[in-house]
Amino acid sequence: MSDYAKDVLVSADWVEGHLDEFQSDDPAHRLVEVDVDTEAYDDAHAPGAIGFNWETQLQDQTTRDVLTKDEFEDLLGSHGITEDSTVVLYGDNSNWFAAYTYWQFKYYGHDDVKLMDGGREYWVENDYPTTDEVPSFPEQEYTASGPRESIRAYREDVENAVERGIPLVDVRSPEEFSGEILAPPGLQETAQRGGHIPGARNISWAAVTNDDGTFKTYDEIRDLYAEEGIDGEGTTVAYCRIGERSSVAWFALHELLGYEDTVNYDGSWTEWGNLVGAPVETGSAE
Repeated sequence: MSDYAKDVLVSADWVEGHLDEFQSDDPAHRLVEVDVDTEAYDDAHAPGAIGFNWETQLQDQTTRDVLTKDEFEDLLGSHGITEDSTVVLYGDNSNWFAAYTYWQFKYYGHDDVKLMDGGREYWVENDYPTTDEVPSFPEQEYTASGPRESIRAYREDVENAVERGIPLVDVRSPEEFSGEILAPPGLQETAQRGGHIPGARNISWAAVTNDDGTFKTYDEIRDLYAEEGIDGEGTTVAYCRIGERSSVAWFALHELLGYEDTVNYDGSWTEWGNLVGAPVETGSAE
């Protein structure tokens, strides 16, 4: 993984080789599976993996916001994680929600966090060991820092980006981008209007991964974005529908390529597509 800008990915083989540490009461290493729900986790997961439900545990259900610092500290501490733990995250859909959680860890200043390349599907489909046993670790005291607002975009930031012509990366499907549909098939429609933020480039989150869910090489990802004029010079804003797919793009840009001025707009289309008076474009990318 050394070709990337930062040491933020581990392989499934690496995780398998450290399962003893992940199952230990010692909080030095923790493995966490993050899904939109925990049904798959309940059936089978990597031994020692903690299960986080993105919908109910990693966001505020009332405000649709990230957890407060206190909530984040309580969640991690109650699962045996400290601010010094090496935390490895993985999840479904090629790490959609694991990438969001990674971004939230960074937002609250946890530096020693990594993604397992390929996510849950890679682990299961390649016959790595699984269990249905839910681990229980001694509660720890977790102290967060931050928040690091430099990696997050708010509505006002996006409005400014539109006015100034700052690159926006819409990582949704072409059908969502054009306004033909409001959400991926089978998922809840969360916006009143379809389309995209004016000036946005449509670069799918999936373009940065291989068919098996692992990330493409540094050169492949760099060239993918360079074709759309995104080269790490200046700010780049990533968004999707609810902020999870854009976290994959943020991870690729900010962590793998090292484009430090990349931000994730977690309000995404659910916020923008419901704003009265906000400018919206429809139609396919040029």
